[in-house]
Amino acid sequence: MTSKKDVLHVGIDLGTSRSAIAASNGTKHVVESYVGWPLDMVARKIVKKTILFGAEALEARSMLDLHRPLERGLIKQGSAKDEEAVHELLKHLIALAGRQEGQRVEAVVGVPAEALRVSRQHLRGAVKGIADALLIVSEPFAVAYGMDALLHTMVIDIGAGTTDFCVMNGRYPTEEDQRTLTHAGDSIDDQLMKLVKTKAPDGRFSIHMIREWKEKFSFVGDPKQPVVARFPVKGRPADVDITAEMKKACESIVGPIAETMLDLLSKVEPEYQEKVQRNVILAGGGSLIPGLAAALEKVLLEVGGGRVRAVEDPVFAGANGGLAIAIDAPEGEWEPLGA
Repeated sequence: MTSKKDVLHVGIDLGTSRSAIAASNGTKHVVESYVGWPLDMVARKIVKKTILFGAEALEARSMLDLHRPLERGLIKQGSAKDEEAVHELLKHLIALAGRQEGQRVEAVVGVPAEALRVSRQHLRGAVKGIADALLIVSEPFAVAYGMDALLHTMVIDIGAGTTDFCVMNGRYPTEEDQRTLTHAGDSIDDQLMKLVKTKAPDGRFSIHMIREWKEKFSFVGDPKQPVVARFPVKGRPADVDITAEMKKACESIVGPIAETMLDLLSKVEPEYQEKVQRNVILAGGGSLIPGLAAALEKVLLEVGGGRVRAVEDPVFAGANGGLAIAIDAPEGEWEPLGA
């Protein structure tokens, strides 16, 4: 028998934009989901590393073969380099967690709700050689488990690549209990990019700048203050008011999320529906958008009202839940990984 101290349990939220890990030794880390290799000998001389991760890779992107290897919460298909990047990212996360020499690693990895089947084989390959046992769960289920919100609860996990829904009925969720939408953080970025280009056709800005503006200024409903972005227009720095564009881009996800939320609620057993609609939990980076919870509560008035609240720690809610599952999971739940 392996003693508990000889096993490092980890929960990993493998995200399109950010990936987080929580480990049984008490460590927690979050890394932007970017991996980069120096392009040539000059780049290697400057960065002094063979591989870079996260914000460090993003900062040095002009010198790197940079990869954002996850798309809609899944490993991009058809690119061996992207598959290698996910493997390296997972290895980096587990190293950050402080794995000891010879220590067994049992990893729970969260994926989009409707991607469990298609992602299993690719994830298994990415984790092989890094962890000894694997358990793949849906991201919203991991959030629910970590919060002990396992009965009469709906979790809406708004990430970069996907928005995932899960209704908890006191058991493992079935396919009917879950949904996945591609209306999420990246779709807001795409919308905002198009809208700002229309507003300032002579302006120059990158998708990285767009993401930064969104994370700093996003809102749904009425703005608390004007949203002003600074970028070159006709070669000169300019301050451009993008309040209306930010509002339209952020609110583009409200309709699809609301529609799916109401559809899932309609499938709940009638005697429990009111309990679920009063216990809707927002998770993921999108849960931080000011005004979003209030907008969804307004939609719930159509079915008699409800309560929508955001998790306290959206960065680590999925990873914390994965860790809780890893600690509780019986031996028969785990998929062993060969060397």
